[in-house]
Amino acid sequence: MRPALGVAVAAAFMGCDAPRGASPTPQPSAAASAIVTAAGSAASAAPVAAPASAPAAAPAPETIIAQHVLVTYRGAKRAPKTVTRTKAEAKARAAEALGKLRAGTAFEEVVKTYSDDAATLERMGSLGKFRRDAMDPAFASAAFALAVGAVSDVVETPFGFHVIRRTQ
Repeated sequence: MRPALGVAVAAAFMGCDAPRGASPTPQPSAAASAIVTAAGSAASAAPVAAPASAPAAAPAPETIIAQHVLVTYRGAKRAPKTVTRTKAEAKARAAEALGKLRAGTAFEEVVKTYSDDAATLERMGSLGKFRRDAMDPAFASAAFALAVGAVSDVVETPFGFHVIRRTQ
């Protein structure tokens, strides 16, 4: 009867539930474990552990804190009347501001030099704590996607061109 037991154990090991196309990794089924244990040859076999799942992504925060440089242009929403630059000139100026940041200039210095947002100039570009739905969708998407301390690329909204740094 020994040969029949070996065939039963082998058959039980081969019936794995791997997805199509995946290379099968033989795992004993409950039937195989029972047969092996009953035969007395593998009673000390360790149970097979389930594979570790990927760590769960951290939940998206409801609020963040960020700073920004805003470069407006003539015709942009809420642009000061004193702004006469074109949209193309504003985009180039925002790109220049981003270049300064990437070269190591302090964010606060870039705000003083480049930002047209009078409401945040005294706060060094700080927007304070805000919810995603409190901002323009393009701005919110860019800001909430940043890691703390990271700086965005140039982001266009109806208000102009922004460079954003997430601070919390």
